[in-house]
Amino acid sequence: MAGGTQSPRQKMINLMYLVFIAMIAMTTDKEILNAFKIFDVKFTSSNTRLEQENELAMAGLEEKAVEQPAKYEPLLSKAERVKQVSDDFYSYLGNIKDTLTEGVDTSSYANLDKTAVLDERWFTGDRYTKKGEAFLAKIDEYKAEMKDALGPEFSQVNAIIERTFAVEPQTNKDGKEIAWLRYNFEGYPLAASITRFTQMQNDVRTAESEVYSSLLQGQLSKDVSLSNYQAIVIPDKTAFFSGENFKGKVVLGRFDNSLNFDKVIINGTEVDNLQAGQVVLDFPAGNVGTRKISGELVYTEEGEPKSIPINSEYAVINKPNSATISADKMNVVYRGVANPMTISFAGVADNNVTASAPGLSRASGSSYVMNPGQGREVTINVSGTLADGTKVSDSKQFRIKDIPSPIGAVRGEDGILKMQRNSLEISEVSAKLPDFDFELNLRVTGFKFNVPGQPTVQVSGNKLDSRAKDVLRRAQRGSTVQIFDIDAQIAGNSSYRLKKVSPVLIELTN
Repeated sequence: MAGGTQSPRQKMINLMYLVFIAMIAMTTDKEILNAFKIFDVKFTSSNTRLEQENELAMAGLEEKAVEQPAKYEPLLSKAERVKQVSDDFYSYLGNIKDTLTEGVDTSSYANLDKTAVLDERWFTGDRYTKKGEAFLAKIDEYKAEMKDALGPEFSQVNAIIERTFAVEPQTNKDGKEIAWLRYNFEGYPLAASITRFTQMQNDVRTAESEVYSSLLQGQLSKDVSLSNYQAIVIPDKTAFFSGENFKGKVVLGRFDNSLNFDKVIINGTEVDNLQAGQVVLDFPAGNVGTRKISGELVYTEEGEPKSIPINSEYAVINKPNSATISADKMNVVYRGVANPMTISFAGVADNNVTASAPGLSRASGSSYVMNPGQGREVTINVSGTLADGTKVSDSKQFRIKDIPSPIGAVRGEDGILKMQRNSLEISEVSAKLPDFDFELNLRVTGFKFNVPGQPTVQVSGNKLDSRAKDVLRRAQRGSTVQIFDIDAQIAGNSSYRLKKVSPVLIELTN
């Protein structure tokens, strides 16, 4: 029998088997031979139960490998190799039993009293036959393949298998060492040998079960080991102001770089950037203020979908390398223009910021529009509410200026022009604001037209009318005509009166 650490059940089975062997050594009573059948039936029943348990363990590993392939596929690969090696050796032992009982009625073990069947097969004088040597070689092959399949990390399981299937010489009652094969099989009736093979099959299934249990327990030990945990600092808030105390806590969080999720949803969007057990987030931070992160981690456990909620928040503040530079004398807004403005407080959400001034209105977020009225100055007052409820406020004064005087133009050109008579007849008169900060659409509604020696003509619209063209035809070649008192308006804001538009002089070239 194998030495070493064994379960109480296994010790009991071995002890009872030795008792029967001792009794057989003294007698080959038919009733004792039949008693071996009781043992064989119990071993066979145990083997059936172990096979079912092992199948369930394999099914569990396969399910885990589907749920978490990075973690469990290596374990499943080991288990599949162990199962193959175990099945091969188990079938080998079963084939030996089948060949030994060919043509023998096994309904009663009293018929299995012969010793010559196995003795002639395995022993010849002081040596073993080729079949006897093959049996010992098969045991060594089984142990070697199991050791190779499990690897060094399961040395304890390998040690149990090595002890269970040890083939070292045994010491008999007279203190004499006898080879393991002869000690266990030579001279015994076939009933005892058949039961011994069934017991070895039981040892194979027991070892297989031990492997599956060790694989799962080993992974569980790794999962709960503190070496897989990291210290995580959780501040009470994600941004602190100068002069405040830092408040937060330190917790342990388990990190597993083989972890996989079925689905990760962040702020309503599915994220598939999973690297080494971590969900890597990469999305626009948003506007200045407090932003929330919500979602869920969806995974499969024991065949059922489960989820872990995600609830967090972060603060968006202005870049620290973004300097605030302003020309104090250039704090200007223009009357008659929708002046765009950005108003915000660093670290305060836009919806917690309010700004007020005559003519000021919010467009969206931190974007405002200022339409100044009368006066020379306007003050904008701003207040904000921090995340902890603290109120902050500030104000700034702006000068109000009128839109500068527009410049008259013909065909888009201003000043003193040279132009053919027929070109002037069809050209448009316009007004523009060169170098002004705003793109304003100015519309000409009328002007005066003068040809030297001819009466001045008042024109309505932005082109010469028939009277102006008639006067133009009387102008001499090389004379200079004038377009002046140009009336212009801002498109969409006819109530604002622009300053006087400068005239245009045209020298006729024909």
